[in-house]
Amino acid sequence: MKWDDKKQTLKTIDVRGIQGNFFQGLKRQAEKLEVGQGLEIIQSFDPIPLYEVMEDLGFEHTTEQKDTGEYHAYFYRIEKKEADKDIPMRPAALTNMPLIDDELGKVAVEFWDLTWNDEKRYLPYETRLLLSLTNAVGAGRMRQATRELVKAYIHGLDSRALDDVFELLAWNQGIGYFSSEIGPSTLFKAYKTIKNMEKQGKQRQEICEVLKEKFGENNPDVKVQ
Repeated sequence: MKWDDKKQTLKTIDVRGIQGNFFQGLKRQAEKLEVGQGLEIIQSFDPIPLYEVMEDLGFEHTTEQKDTGEYHAYFYRIEKKEADKDIPMRPAALTNMPLIDDELGKVAVEFWDLTWNDEKRYLPYETRLLLSLTNAVGAGRMRQATRELVKAYIHGLDSRALDDVFELLAWNQGIGYFSSEIGPSTLFKAYKTIKNMEKQGKQRQEICEVLKEKFGENNPDVKVQ
């Protein structure tokens, strides 16, 4: 990296042991930085989920493992740009894993990266999100299911695909379960928000902003600590 000699000038933030979703806070700090400035993030595992977020903002990065359970990720801003993919709800829950065991944290993050980012994945990203959504419903994890729906729609999924998903859920889970558990859920509220706003002729960008506001990290039924 051409900016290796700048590492000592970067603001250092140690997030080891911090619980909850600190990604949004880090992103807000990064957005305020000028070209030629940056951050040094210390984490107990390779902070892979941060890389895409920071790249979208115009940062280069390099990471060094200083010790067992001690990674230093350096982010240096080479251009100032706004994120193209403002997809909310990164896998914040993974940051809880090192509290149990540092090696478990490392394995969890690498497994997430393999599942969602590996170039060998064949199914389109939106399809994998829908599979994750339906698996979450089957396991009674409506919080996760809502997050996957929001991410899929923001990523560009046609809402007609969601129509198919909910029809299949009614068929496979049964009308009774659908009526008592899925219908009143935050998941179905998010779906209804999309369908109602589309019927009103609202633009996708406006719908996405409403989804992020109502069904993002500020919603206690969706937020992951």
